[in-house]
Amino acid sequence: MSYQVTIEPTGEQIEVEEGQTILQAALRQGVWLPFACGHGTCATCKVQVLEGEVDLGAASSFALMDIERDEGKVLACCAIPQSDMVIEADIDADPDFLGHPVEDYKATVTKLVDLSPTIKGVHLKLDRPMAFQAGQYINLQLPGIDGTRAFSLANTPRQADEVELHVRRVDGGLATTMIHDELRAGDAVELSGPYGQFFVRTSQSGDLIFIAGGSGLSSPQSMILDLLETGDSRRIVLFQGARNRAELYNHGLFEELAREFANFTYVPALSQAEDDSQWTGFKGYVHDAAKHHFDGRFSSCKAYLCGPPVMIDSAITCLMQGRLFERDIFMERFYSAADSATESTRSALFKRI
Repeated sequence: MSYQVTIEPTGEQIEVEEGQTILQAALRQGVWLPFACGHGTCATCKVQVLEGEVDLGAASSFALMDIERDEGKVLACCAIPQSDMVIEADIDADPDFLGHPVEDYKATVTKLVDLSPTIKGVHLKLDRPMAFQAGQYINLQLPGIDGTRAFSLANTPRQADEVELHVRRVDGGLATTMIHDELRAGDAVELSGPYGQFFVRTSQSGDLIFIAGGSGLSSPQSMILDLLETGDSRRIVLFQGARNRAELYNHGLFEELAREFANFTYVPALSQAEDDSQWTGFKGYVHDAAKHHFDGRFSSCKAYLCGPPVMIDSAITCLMQGRLFERDIFMERFYSAADSATESTRSALFKRI
């Protein structure tokens, strides 16, 4: 059984299978709906039900308050139709979003690389090419593990039939432990994608700042490689944060890119390098490295942030103090299961991701 959902004010219609959320159906049919986290905590995908019945799903009480539920509002990422519906969404279609539909893929592990003591590179050969935008992510289904896990794509869209993921080991995490300790070349996995609205807004002018922490380097790596391969002439600066030199992975790649491309600058920063006499780069947090490099003034730039929530929040504060505002900042927070269990709010400064 399926239900028809009409999306106002555009009048677009989607077919939603029984048990499927409105957002899942829209993404698989290439229909634009605003969203970010995808699991009911950020409220970006909030819509108004005009007609029909719906199961609210696992929407958090912070993202969807009781009074909003009474008013007929739902989160598209959680809401499961129980009848044909009409909804009203705050649709402001992004001109740079290509709208590649989400599809299911079978994949084979081709290579596993120890990028750092805690981060493993996972290379997967797909059963067919996947169209995506640099910066987007996939949901990975592992054998014997319930549910899916989201991982950003580190390769460029031109490597469409083989994808690269950067996976950080999470203490107690079933999926990341399995990937680090048990996954082998030749193993079969399944995935779906592409997901996400974290991609370079090529229609917007301004130099580009990338701030990445930990395995959050994956999306900026994809985006930067794509920009350089396509001949983008804007100034591009990557700030990569890590605790120590052992965790500063792929730095050789970006040092080589900085030598090859005059418009690309690479600034690594180590937050626990006070006693490392051999480290001659920036010592401190990655957002402080950005502040130092730009002398605290970021106006006329566009910033793309990817990493753990604490890093993202610190970077937002730093950038906004340097005269960069919400319209100029785009981000992808990397949540672990532990983060999701404890993180009940997000920055009140931001209405979107």
